[in-house]
Amino acid sequence: MCWYFGQEMTEDIENIITKYRQGRREDLIPLLQEIQERLGHLPEEAIIRVGSHLGLSTTKIYGLATFYDQFRFIPSGRIHISVCHGTSCFMNGSQGIIDKLTEELKTAPGQTSRNGNFSFDIVTCMGGCYHGPVITVNDEYHIHVSQDQIPELIRKLKYIIEND
Repeated sequence: MCWYFGQEMTEDIENIITKYRQGRREDLIPLLQEIQERLGHLPEEAIIRVGSHLGLSTTKIYGLATFYDQFRFIPSGRIHISVCHGTSCFMNGSQGIIDKLTEELKTAPGQTSRNGNFSFDIVTCMGGCYHGPVITVNDEYHIHVSQDQIPELIRKLKYIIEND
């Protein structure tokens, strides 16, 4: 995940785009995924460059990218938490986890904390219905999470950031 902007980001976008053949619309999702993996989000500049390279309007690209939960248009925090809010996880208490994360991080779902350390979002399903509620912390899965565990988890994550 990247925390820079300007010329270096522009070069990274160009290096990624040039790996894909011009005009191949079927490359749109892998191209967006690779840009987001490198930059941590999809900046407007990337959407414009991808559209130009693939011959697609930015409206079509935004339409596709907003359809999928995986794409972000603002930078993620150094630590990104995703909360499954599918039916099974909801029935097992995911709303309490969402509420507790909002309280502990002082950040709404889909946002990044002011200091850039944390972000969290809500996803529809992580496929761990039997183990819900499920969350990920920087893509590491945690199962059977309760809202009572959240303050300690955040405390540990803050400690990691401070000592990194």
